[in-house]
Amino acid sequence: MAEIAQSGEIRAHREEWGQVWRRRAYAVAKRLGDIVAATVLLLLLAPLFAIVALWIRADSRGPIFFRQTRAGRDGRPFAMYKFRSMRADADEAVHRQYFLELLQSGQTQDTGGVFKVPNDRRVTRAGAVLRKTSIDELPQLWNVLRGQMSLVGPRPPIQYEVDAYEPWMRERLAVTPGITGLWQVSGRSRLSVEEMFQLDVEYVRRRSLLLDAKILLLTVPTVLASGRAA
Repeated sequence: MAEIAQSGEIRAHREEWGQVWRRRAYAVAKRLGDIVAATVLLLLLAPLFAIVALWIRADSRGPIFFRQTRAGRDGRPFAMYKFRSMRADADEAVHRQYFLELLQSGQTQDTGGVFKVPNDRRVTRAGAVLRKTSIDELPQLWNVLRGQMSLVGPRPPIQYEVDAYEPWMRERLAVTPGITGLWQVSGRSRLSVEEMFQLDVEYVRRRSLLLDAKILLLTVPTVLASGRAA
């Protein structure tokens, strides 16, 4: 009996170490893929970045890029970048109130973005197009290159969003946040906040290179469909 118990402990130990090494191999492969993809995309998209920058500057006063502190892996803060899509004097309290109402009501969003306020008067003319096409998110490739974000993962929240989380929602902070994720290709604005977070937690638990590849392949048609519907 002692030998059987010992054999079982050895198998359990091997399985545990096998999981650890698979996670490590996945993390290394994903990081290498992020570095290569972000570098290539930043080089290829440089002309588009220049055109967008000129358009933003001509359309409204203010900086070209919007910099905002977000919660990264394990809740660590970092500066996330976007192309500016709002007036420079936009009040953040509008979004805070909208997010809290969505979280408390359990309703689905009626916009095509990430907790974006419907009919938001703070959005510029150029910004409306950038949001519909998700071009405003492209500067986050720099965050990916720096290791603060990944191509795939839960969206990085603002701290006041994290402060409103229920305990189970915090599991989505266990991985590096991403530009796109599981819920973005699983219904986008047709999901409630709780359903979105459930999909983020599902991603954290199921994450693999195969799942990441599937999400990336589905992201482009999803964004295009969202842009046509907007």
